[in-house]
Amino acid sequence: MKSVFDSVPSDFRLLAILVTILGIAALVNWVVMAIINRVESSKLATASVDKTALNFAKRLISVVIYGVGIGACLTRIPELDIVGHSLLTGAGILTLVGGLASQQVLGNIVSGFMIVFFRPFRIGDRITVSGNYTGTVEDITLRETILRDAENNRIIIPNSQISSEVVVNANHTDSKICKIIEVGVGYSSNLEQAMAIMQDAIVKHPLIIDPRTAEQIRDDAPVVPVRVTALGDSSITLRAWAWADSSANGFVLQCDSYANVKRRFDEAGIEIPFPQRTISFAEGARLQTVIDDSDERQTR
Repeated sequence: MKSVFDSVPSDFRLLAILVTILGIAALVNWVVMAIINRVESSKLATASVDKTALNFAKRLISVVIYGVGIGACLTRIPELDIVGHSLLTGAGILTLVGGLASQQVLGNIVSGFMIVFFRPFRIGDRITVSGNYTGTVEDITLRETILRDAENNRIIIPNSQISSEVVVNANHTDSKICKIIEVGVGYSSNLEQAMAIMQDAIVKHPLIIDPRTAEQIRDDAPVVPVRVTALGDSSITLRAWAWADSSANGFVLQCDSYANVKRRFDEAGIEIPFPQRTISFAEGARLQTVIDDSDERQTR
């Protein structure tokens, strides 16, 4: 006895089976992601789970679930039955990996694994890549790492490229940052007074932190040391080292300190000179210049 399903054309039956398999894969992926998100949002997991690794794992799980679903669909198509079974067997997966080993896509995925495993940086860290790209890590996907720069632009760098470049991480193990503040003063200025004013103007900033060790505190070392670092052509260079608890606060500290030091120097009458040049003329050349100017005035 034939069922209603048998009366349906084979092509439609195949299409219904494929849609059902893909629907099940989508449902499984939704359920798994919902469970992971609930675990992630719990207070216990938030304190113990690395967000970078968790986001990377979620994308990888989705790829595996949909890969299995696509492989199951291929097994229902007679012409692609062999390919489908290959995707669902270990040997087929190894063969597929070997075939894609030289491809850039797989290189990015493997590099992503290395980034998540060795953790040279995490989501939320501020990094500089090859001295050219600076920003906060927003996400690490299977293919790329996404940075957000100070102008809110998104910098997208392939994982294979970023894993082979030099990365400067401002938050690796320690988020504190030291900002260097340099100001030039005139040779006629009172050097001790200028150094004291510069130190006082910076140390009073609300974002300054005390980086001194117990031994340095016992030895009465200054919170903000100020040193003479150069005797330039037009000025004496004073350099101060100021610490903040993060790179963002360090930037604000540096900008405000320049303004405060300039204001305090103006009040104390301490000059911040600009480059000057003294030009000496030979006597004949100077006389010729005066004669030329005199002739020009007579002509007018």
